[in-house]
Amino acid sequence: MAVSVREVAALAGVSLGTVSNVLNRPDKVAPTTVDRVQSAIATLGFVRNDSARQLRAGRSSTVGLIVLDGGNPFFTDVARGAEDAAMDKGLAVLIGNSDESTDRERTYVDLFEERRVAGLLISPAGDDLSRLARLRDQGTAVVLVDRRADDEHFASVSVDDVAGGRIAVEHLAATGRTRIAFVGGPSSIRQVADRHAGALSAARAAGIGLEVLPTASLSVLEGRRVGEALQARPRAERPDAVFAANDLLAVGLEQAFIMRGTIAVPEEIAIVGYDDIAFAEAAVVPLTSVRQPAQDLGRQAIELLTKQVELGQDIDLEHVEFTPELVVRQSSVADA
Repeated sequence: MAVSVREVAALAGVSLGTVSNVLNRPDKVAPTTVDRVQSAIATLGFVRNDSARQLRAGRSSTVGLIVLDGGNPFFTDVARGAEDAAMDKGLAVLIGNSDESTDRERTYVDLFEERRVAGLLISPAGDDLSRLARLRDQGTAVVLVDRRADDEHFASVSVDDVAGGRIAVEHLAATGRTRIAFVGGPSSIRQVADRHAGALSAARAAGIGLEVLPTASLSVLEGRRVGEALQARPRAERPDAVFAANDLLAVGLEQAFIMRGTIAVPEEIAIVGYDDIAFAEAAVVPLTSVRQPAQDLGRQAIELLTKQVELGQDIDLEHVEFTPELVVRQSSVADA
């Protein structure tokens, strides 16, 4: 059974208020009394209930983070950046994985609301932000991560995904590819839609078509499924390049092609991914990828969040947008 403050006070021979002062304002208590209370705490094994204290004060030292896909190393890096920045500010980060599901996302938003977190960082699974707007209106700071806000009511930290899709297809077109496919989905995920829009823009500018091969999720298994479907086509009907909406899909495509040994990468089909996760460089055929500064996204999101918490929600909300970078490796250019 947990030891109470009352038991500490009784053993130390002081009032409850004195114990509270020792825990929160020790400079206001005589040193000999502080020593007595701390000795009682050590003897009884008392652990303060910070959660209860914070709730009574109407604030918390925790921040919620809801990522789109906990299995994607990109979001692991985003979380690492957020945790590092939060620790520097005396905050802890609680992480939830929506797994690209709006229902799971809603469950985590409700959970973090109940815990009265100081703020919420979230990479939304869809475009309906009404629940987040309600949370914001009730005084909880909200920052969109890896997604630019459509209005001025949310701060956001993102990467220009339209530009990322554009530079991926421009690279493939510049290497002589003329039958390019975009692999990714669902399109309800804003990042996927933006990367496709950029890719389509570049394809039109190059005077080539862009086939769309949709996926149910952004996973290695879905990439492998698409790769196996492409292998079943006659060679003349296959694309000569694929731009995948993330690296997990791209790795799945490589696995399908290389395990069967029927399609050479990049000689027959070049592949470009997105995120530049650690696995990209370590792939059997090192993967060309559009790099996002994942840890910087997490760190910057914490900066915007704490600014809202400290200054209130009447401040001008910021939208920080990073520029993606193409990292060229052997999956698109054999001699890279």
